[in-house]
Amino acid sequence: MDDGEKDALLMFLEAQRASVLAIIEGLDDEALTTAVVPSGWTPLGLVEHLGHAERHWFQEIATGSAEPLPWPDDDTPLLTPRPPSVVFAFYRDQCARSDAVLAATPLSAPPRGRHPDPLGSEITDLRRIVLHMIEETARHAGHLDIARELIDGKTGLGPR
Repeated sequence: MDDGEKDALLMFLEAQRASVLAIIEGLDDEALTTAVVPSGWTPLGLVEHLGHAERHWFQEIATGSAEPLPWPDDDTPLLTPRPPSVVFAFYRDQCARSDAVLAATPLSAPPRGRHPDPLGSEITDLRRIVLHMIEETARHAGHLDIARELIDGKTGLGPR
């Protein structure tokens, strides 16, 4: 019943995910792991954060459970000790898992897990989870745009 809406939401989410990866494409390991803004986050740490967000919202919240992380849960937000290949594989895997949840679940399905308030009370179905992830991914793509410009001056990067 909601396939058209689901397709549209997935199209927008996929576009934002592609933007994230396109913006940082071509950066070397040093650039990916160097903070260029005063708050101290790194581009690679932000990609890992987005992987955790995909896992949290589509698995822990939408389905009520998630596979254990392949590493100890770090308490250093937006930084990572892991190499780029591991972080990018994690991000892509979490996106694929999110897509599987979206494919198998009606948009009207209530979440089986609970996110803390105030956002938790606003998340009433899978539709709102997808909308939140579109917003979260787009916001961080903007952050990465700024970081990329500070790193090497490149702007306007993203999927063509």
